[in-house]
Amino acid sequence: MATLKEVYTSCENCQKCALGATRTNLVFGVGNENARLMFVGEAPGEQEDLTGTPFVGKAGQLLDKFLFAVDIPREDVYIANILKCRPPKNRDPLPEEEDACIGYLREQVKAIRPEIIVCLGRISAMRLIKPDFKITAEHGKWFQKGGFWMTAVYHPAALLRDPRKKEDMLEDMKAIRQKLEEGSAEK
Repeated sequence: MATLKEVYTSCENCQKCALGATRTNLVFGVGNENARLMFVGEAPGEQEDLTGTPFVGKAGQLLDKFLFAVDIPREDVYIANILKCRPPKNRDPLPEEEDACIGYLREQVKAIRPEIIVCLGRISAMRLIKPDFKITAEHGKWFQKGGFWMTAVYHPAALLRDPRKKEDMLEDMKAIRQKLEEGSAEK
C-alpha cells in the first residue's frame, strides 16, 4: 500500500487528462493523515488552484464555520477532492476527468483509512455513493459501502448560493459529529 507521500509524488506529474497542463498547483488534499473523518469534494476552485490547498476559498471558509459549530477541528479531518486540478472556470468535472483522477482518491482513502467519508455535494456523492444520488432528497442519509460509513451534505458553494439550506447542513453536520462519537464509544 502506498503512503500519502508516494501517492502525492505520482499525482504531481500526472498528465492523464488535459487539466494537468492548465493547473497552477496540484490540489492533492490536506489534513490529518490518520483522520477518522474524511471530506471529499468534486474539484478545486480558483483559490485552491492558487494555493494548492482544498477548500480555502469562500466555500471552504463556510465549511470551516460548520466544522467549528459542531466542534470538529479542521486539523482532525482530511479534506480532498475527486479531481486534483481545477477545471476551467470552475465547471463541473467531466466523467473522463473523474475517471483519470479517481485512482488517486482511492489511494488516499487506503492510506488514511477513515471510518467516515462525507461527500461534499452532488457530484462527489454520485461518484462515491451511487450514480443516481439526489442531494436534495438524500443529504444526511447514511450508507455503508466498502467498509466505510458514507453520507453526503450540501456543497458549501451551494449554501452560498442558497442560504436557506444552511439549517439542513447544520443538522447533517451534527449527525456526522454524533456518528464520530458513536464510533469512539465502540472502541
